[in-house]
Amino acid sequence: MKIFRSTIILSFLAALMFSCSSVSISSDYDKTVDFSQYKTYAFYKKGIDKLEISDLDKRRILRAVESEMAAKGIEKSEDPDLLVNIFAKSKERIDVYNNGYMGWYPWYYGWGWGGFGPGLGWGYGPGYTNVVQSTEGTLFIDLIDMKRKELAWQGMGTSVLSDYKNVDKKEAKINEFVNKILTQYPPALD
Repeated sequence: MKIFRSTIILSFLAALMFSCSSVSISSDYDKTVDFSQYKTYAFYKKGIDKLEISDLDKRRILRAVESEMAAKGIEKSEDPDLLVNIFAKSKERIDVYNNGYMGWYPWYYGWGWGGFGPGLGWGYGPGYTNVVQSTEGTLFIDLIDMKRKELAWQGMGTSVLSDYKNVDKKEAKINEFVNKILTQYPPALD
């Protein structure tokens, strides 16, 4: 019975962890901007150089942005309409799950319903408290209007980060972040 209960709890936690792995996205933009005017872009080197992640991950993000911009028909240029800046932040996240047990369980000296002494009772029994510590990361992609020198659009993606030992999985997660953020560009104007 205890093994069965532990298996159910572990299955629940695994499902919870996988459901939390998706990227939550949002974006904001200047409603006065005509986004159809932007045909070219370049990366904002000063901003990207300040990004406190590994150079390998920076290159992965930049390649993913290049791929998404090309898919949108926006070309990389020395004389750009837009400057693309990226920055990231992370924070430690602690989730506490209280899993009380409702059902049949052994009770001793007053626990459960149905009398005193050892036996089997029905009721709310002692459960498990699970503490899950993770790192939540947020990636921002800013698109800056070169002529106006103002932020025109900002996209943001947040997800629980994993310590990927597999480079392909890490690259796939970065591509997912960038893809999901840039699906919101250009904004659907009302």
